[in-house]
Amino acid sequence: QVQLVESGGGLVQPGGSLRLSCAASGSISRINVMGWYRQPLGKQRELVAAITSGGSANYADSVNGRFSISRDNAKNTVYLQMNSLKPEDTDVYYCNADILTDGTRMSMWYWGQGTQVTVSS
Repeated sequence: QVQLVESGGGLVQPGGSLRLSCAASGSISRINVMGWYRQPLGKQRELVAAITSGGSANYADSVNGRFSISRDNAKNTVYLQMNSLKPEDTDVYYCNADILTDGTRMSMWYWGQGTQVTVSS
């Protein structure tokens, strides 16, 4: 079994910063894309940022230039550095990863449980 465990959420003032982490554990053979999503109230879950195993990243327009995604392949961990946070960034942030497990031929998408980010004065 594979688990994704997020950490780093919390309460921050507008203009502040937070760093989210997501560690994958289990019988992992390879992790392809890793990313972060959020789900605004009443809307579908949306991509915030994603990064390939080679380090290529893409971002939602709303966070481009403020957020930075990175990963440590040796630790099976992805990070999201969030700067210049705005109240509209308030949400639950979910980690997502495309993982090939030991003994299987097809990768699967896994989700973390989510971590709350609240931006408020």
